[in-house]
Amino acid sequence: MKKLLSSLFLIAASVGSTAAFAAQFTLSSPDFTAGKLLPSAAGGKPGNDPACHGQNISPLLEWQNAPANTKSYALIIQDPQGKNGLGVTHLVAYGIPATTQRLERTALSNGKGFVGGLNSKGTEAYVGPCPPPTLDLHYYTFTLIATDLAPTALPAGLLREELLHRLEGHALAAAGTVAGYQAQIPH
Repeated sequence: MKKLLSSLFLIAASVGSTAAFAAQFTLSSPDFTAGKLLPSAAGGKPGNDPACHGQNISPLLEWQNAPANTKSYALIIQDPQGKNGLGVTHLVAYGIPATTQRLERTALSNGKGFVGGLNSKGTEAYVGPCPPPTLDLHYYTFTLIATDLAPTALPAGLLREELLHRLEGHALAAAGTVAGYQAQIPH
């Protein structure tokens, strides 16, 4: 019996160590370093909002080591500090085919390569950061969710909360990164 328990322990330990060496699902961008500032061009375009000083150019995003059985991805970009702490959703994208490993610069701004959900501005594409013109640094979370849903499984126009509800039981793993953005203060 003691020998059987020792054998089971060794098997369990070897399985655990194999799992520990599995490659991690990651999301990154050559346009910014995690925890650092987004490029100013990623900010929202000037218009009626004085906080917008960018060109609304979405950053290039790339990922690797998705879990087995991934059929599509969903991507959410959010500023949890926006709207005085109520949060601002800058992008809700899903239906990204599992064969996709990157979204080129401007693809999210132009609505390319995904099914668009509705962001806080009511559009189906990337809207760049426009935090208030103060010294307050806002942080933007980029969350990529691997799912077992076919790319065509969900209709366009879902809000963030609706998407998350529909992904329950279908999310396989998530990868993420965070970047800061600070509005330019007029002199």
